Amino acid sequence: MSYHSLKQLPQAQMENLCNSPVGRLATADQLGMPHVIPVCFGVSNGGIFILLDHKPKRTKLTNLKRVRNILENPSVSMIVDHYDSDWTNLWYILVSGVAELLDETSERPLVLDVLKQKYPQYRSMNVYANPMIKIIPNNVLSWTYSTQNN
Repeated sequence: MSYHSLKQLPQAQMENLCNSPVGRLATADQLGMPHVIPVCFGVSNGGIFILLDHKPKRTKLTNLKRVRNILENPSVSMIVDHYDSDWTNLWYILVSGVAELLDETSERPLVLDVLKQKYPQYRSMNVYANPMIKIIPNNVLSWTYSTQNN
């Protein structure tokens, strides 16, 4: 297991992180009640961005549980992992940090480009004005299978 900042991740692990289609975002309300949800995400400028998109939702975007939790308690974690029946291919990256809800940011055009390249579905969605979550990592824990772990 290794501790890093996002910028210090080894190249292979950074590629794993950037190319993974889904992560699991963990938030908690002000009382510490956890909430974990799968998310699409992009990595840009040392941060992780999650666009609140138009996939079917039961409430307006800014009233989602993950958003309400971040507004109450900005401490979050997100895990990205890979499972394979061949355990020598196992790995995970756990990012902990502080999240904020962004309505407008100078990073938006670059982040949207990253997200549209990663998720072609976004290319046909009008998402320019959608809020997004930015995670500013303060700790990154990575693990990959190694024969040294035996």
